[in-house]
Amino acid sequence: MEMVRRASHAGSWYSDDPKKLGEELEGWLRESGVTKSPQVRGVIAPHAGYSYSGRAASYAFGNIDPTNITRVFLLGPSHHYYTLKCALSMASVYKTPIGDLPIDLEVIHELKATNKFERMSIHADEAEHSMEMHLPYLAKVFEGHTIKVVPILVGAVKAENEAMYGALLAKYVDDPQNFFSVSSDFCHWGSQFGYTHYEKKYGPVYKSIEVLDKMGMDIIETGDPDTFQNYLLEYGNTICGRHPISIFLHMLRGCSTKMKIKFLRYEQSSQCNCMRDNSVSYASAVAKI
Repeated sequence: MEMVRRASHAGSWYSDDPKKLGEELEGWLRESGVTKSPQVRGVIAPHAGYSYSGRAASYAFGNIDPTNITRVFLLGPSHHYYTLKCALSMASVYKTPIGDLPIDLEVIHELKATNKFERMSIHADEAEHSMEMHLPYLAKVFEGHTIKVVPILVGAVKAENEAMYGALLAKYVDDPQNFFSVSSDFCHWGSQFGYTHYEKKYGPVYKSIEVLDKMGMDIIETGDPDTFQNYLLEYGNTICGRHPISIFLHMLRGCSTKMKIKFLRYEQSSQCNCMRDNSVSYASAVAKI
């Protein structure tokens, strides 16, 4: 029996009107001015409500050339369901207002057979937004093309297990028909997030946040998961997708395909000027052969 994951955040985090949503995505993709390239094999993109990060995300998704891709691996952090592992969806299809995306059940069974993954309930799946916010963009970019998705919810994975999952998934990078969509926002700054790192030498708070984020982005571009881990330990930057990003870096390190990550866009939800302010940062990148 088909098990459906509803588009549970449609109508709140983004429009549930197919026409409006399609036009919004098309507009952002057009305005980004980026060019589709078959060399782009992965993206890192934000997952906030589209009114906050939808435009920034277009700078990642707009690079995708759908022609030869048949499968998309989706790695997103877990905000509600606590696990020290990665978890696989029990759904057979992910719905979006602009088209449904079937799950690649064959790969799900293959991953399940390793005994390294948990299964998450449909309830836990629908409560999570990190992967769902990538789905309408994927449905739009791959319109008219047949693809399947492999959603992997990444829990609070320890560094040694990030390396283990990266090694386990690396073989999929070497198949040029596979694509990788990594979900992450960047610094969550302010008292409501319990993080107020500020270095006055950089000027206003928002500039200090930008310096901190761009330091992390530069390290991610080197492709070195160990340096990224050290950066997180030193600064504690509240990058919510740090575990999916780390696993992706280990995947790229462990595969035969040489790929480079390049950030193309950086935004903040608002400009913090004092310690009472709050903001979330959004960054979009491509992984290119």
